[in-house]
Amino acid sequence: LISFFTTGEDETRAWTIVNGSTAPKAGAAIHTDFETKFIRAEVIEWQKLLEAGSRAAAREKGWIRTEGKEYVVKDGDTIEFLHG
Repeated sequence: LISFFTTGEDETRAWTIVNGSTAPKAGAAIHTDFETKFIRAEVIEWQKLLEAGSRAAAREKGWIRTEGKEYVVKDGDTIEFLHG
């Protein structure tokens, strides 16, 4: 098992998934729509996010990556899921 994080204005939360899970499968841990209506995932390692100070600052530095359906989530990723 590994953990990835989601963060928003109100909370930051860790989600536990099976090691080797793709981004859509990881999204399903949050809500089934995140898997079935997956568009892409915006990913940054938690250490880089802390270093940047915010997602906006990390985006300005070009540290947030866009990943597709085949992306294998890594332990400690911070992910924003985009879905339809």
